[in-house]
Amino acid sequence: EKNMGGGEEVVVLDFWRSPYAMRVKVALEEKGVKYVTKEEDLGNKSPLLLEMNPVHKLTPVLIHNGNPISESLVILQYIDEVWPHSSPLLPSDPYLRSRVRFWGDFVDKKIYAAAKKLWPAKGEEQETAKREFIESLKLLEEELKDGPFFKGDKFGYVDVALVPLTSWFYALEMCGNFSIEAHCPKIIAWAKTCQQRESVAKSLPHPHKIYDYVLELKKRLGLE
Repeated sequence: EKNMGGGEEVVVLDFWRSPYAMRVKVALEEKGVKYVTKEEDLGNKSPLLLEMNPVHKLTPVLIHNGNPISESLVILQYIDEVWPHSSPLLPSDPYLRSRVRFWGDFVDKKIYAAAKKLWPAKGEEQETAKREFIESLKLLEEELKDGPFFKGDKFGYVDVALVPLTSWFYALEMCGNFSIEAHCPKIIAWAKTCQQRESVAKSLPHPHKIYDYVLELKKRLGLE
């Protein structure tokens, strides 16, 4: 837990293995904003979560001075607007902003969506999910041409959007019996560079912890 400072109250309703919640923590760490996390049990949602996110009833929710903001990419944009002075996540140029928002949306709709289908699937269904996942990652990989990050030499919005999923890469590889590095070496090099940042190292669980969780979940769902 972090101490709240400067008279501001910043709370993150969290679920430790959720890459969406990890995004919010990475962004706050990058900005140097003090915050408190409240761990949620999505099988038994707290009254606070239901009150703060009555529409989707999901984590993450950022509560800033009592005001709730939900949906992780919306939260990232909010964080960047409220604390603009350190580590800007989005470029100031409107066209460049629209580009990074496009890729953030792509990460959600294509890469996270395929990852969600991949780990529980078997046989042909899993092969299809694997193909979608790799093809989408390869498309995004082309955006790494100007530097170590998706905005050249600056860690930004697209990096924050994708980096939490790297904590799931090991589990995805083990479940799908494939190597991400064999298909997307630049993505893995990028992931290793990101992991050297304190904001990322502090906010992401160990990949083996995620894999243990996935195995337990598969057993519980009868997917073994």
